[in-house]
Parts: sequence; structure tokens; C-alpha cells
Amino acid sequence: MEDSMGKKNLDWSNLPFGYIKTSKSFVATWKNGEWDEGKLTSKHSFKIDECACVLQYAQTCFEGLKAYTTEHGDIVTFRPDLNAERMENSCKRLQMPVYPKEKFIEAVLKTIEANKDWVPPYGSGATLYIRPYMFGSNNVIGVKPADEYQFRILVTPVGPYFKGGAKPITVRISDLDRAAPHGTGDIKAGLNYAMSLYNIVDAHNNGFAENIYTDPATHTYLEETGGANILLVTKDGKLVTPKSGSILPSITRRSILTVAKDVLKMEVEERQINKAELKDFAECGLCGTAAVISPVGTINDHGTEIKFNDGKDEMGPVLQKIYDTLTGIQMGRLPAPEGWIYTI
Repeated sequence: MEDSMGKKNLDWSNLPFGYIKTSKSFVATWKNGEWDEGKLTSKHSFKIDECACVLQYAQTCFEGLKAYTTEHGDIVTFRPDLNAERMENSCKRLQMPVYPKEKFIEAVLKTIEANKDWVPPYGSGATLYIRPYMFGSNNVIGVKPADEYQFRILVTPVGPYFKGGAKPITVRISDLDRAAPHGTGDIKAGLNYAMSLYNIVDAHNNGFAENIYTDPATHTYLEETGGANILLVTKDGKLVTPKSGSILPSITRRSILTVAKDVLKMEVEERQINKAELKDFAECGLCGTAAVISPVGTINDHGTEIKFNDGKDEMGPVLQKIYDTLTGIQMGRLPAPEGWIYTI
């Protein structure tokens, strides 16, 4: 079913954050040392060898970004060039062929264009989530990289990550590690997320929304959660975020730091943050593509509770201002820094 605008007739305001099959996906294949042209396909499943490298040795990485309908009715996406660069780093570290940056951006734009009826309307709170990914597809039984790879892009309309607005969540400081020092924590490899699944289920079973991981060497300095980077605001309004070699360089976090510094003229600091300092901060949030910013109300450090924003049931004022500014840029309500917005 489609409405008069050609949009799919979905209940946009009540979409889950889940997977829905859309019109087209993109696929390119690496074989005999080169990428083929790549193409759009309406097939959303494929056959894979039982001994495929991805199944045996987890040789896979992925990206996540979104497309939006702006206030002016344009369909846009946000900084896909940075996703291309991050995937290039992931591929190099996983001994996979790089899908060239310009071709990556072109494939993302082409896939959004082919699914424009699935891009939720402005004001619905929903977006089109875009998932580029790559994996080793030929059979490998000895421990070594694959010889053949698939680069694919799927898209799916998703509702807001938090239904009914972003209410402050309660998270815990974890005893387990997400990544090893000098390991793969700073790339978007599937294996990093596999590492966090046991712990996130355990957190949920114990009443926590997420785990905050600390540095694997000393378990003293903040790193990130299983799926998001950490933001902290000092009592005098400075934005501080953890610095570490084993956290994922979040595109949302980098954009937030730029917005805070250049647009909102805030003081911004990226540094090591000792967990003992948490009690000195006024606000705390988690940031990533899915939710943009999730406010943290309480951090539980082995029974000791640290509260933020005076325990109010809402996002703190500084993070709210940053959130409104960044989403305003993404949705076309505010002018964007040059090169941030790609119009389809």
C-alpha cells in the first residue's frame, strides 16, 4: 500500500526499532582480486557455503547510518564519507579488501534512492536505517582470510530507539571487558558485538539498560558501552568524553564534539576519565547512530549509585541543547557544516 505521495502506507510513528524488508538492497562481489560493478537487487536472502569464512572465523564488519526526510521534504543522509573511512579501517584490520570510498558513498545514495518510498516522513520520529556490511564468503577451513567477499547494503525503516522520548536510563560499571588493549575495539567488527552479548543480557536480567566498560588494563578509566560512546558534562557546562585507543570512533560523537565547540561555543575536552570522577559531573549520556543521545540518570558502580541531572526524569539541559542542535542539522531545521549533508 502506498499513499498519495508514493510513500509506503506504514504506521510511521509507531515503527519498532527492527528489520522490515524494503524494495532493494545493494550487493557487490570481490573475486579474483577485484570488485565487480555491484548492483541493486530485490532479493533479500542468499545462499552461503557451509564452510564460508564468515561462519568459521567471523571475518565480517559493518556500518550504520541513517536517511531522513527534512523539514523541506528533501531526503538526505548524514556524513556517509566518515562511514566509508571507518569501514576502510575495519577492512584493513580484518585483512579484507576495501570497498573504495567514492563507490561506497555512491552505493549508499543509490540504495536510498531505490528505497525512497520507505524513508519515513518528517515529524514521524522514524528514520531509514542503512546497514552496509562485508563478509568473507568462500569456504576456508585453515585459519586465513577468505579469497571472496560480499559487500552489501540493506535498509530498513526504524522507529525511535526510545519509545515515548528519551528517559534517563540506569547503567552499570562492568567487570568484563569489551575489547583487548591493542585489539579490535576501535573498528566496527562483528566480533566486538558478539563479545558484548552475554554481558548485555546479564545487565538486562539485573535491571540495567547497558554496561559501561573500563580500560582492560586497570579497570579504572571509562571506555564506552556495548554499543555507544559516553558523554559527560561538568557542573560548569564543559563537554568531556573518554579518550582511549580501544573505543570505536563514533561518527555521532565526533559530530557532537564539533557541534558543541563550533556551533554552541562550548568548551570540549577529550581525555582519560577515571571512574572516581563520575560523581563530579552534572550530566551523562550515551551517543550513537541509533538513539543519537540517550540520557543516563544513574550509574551503578558495584552498589554505589551516581546520579545525574539532580535525579530528574529528563535529559539534562546541556545534552538537550546538543541533541536539539544535531538533530536540527540532520533534519534540515538548522544550517549544516559544509559537507555533512548529502541530498538524494
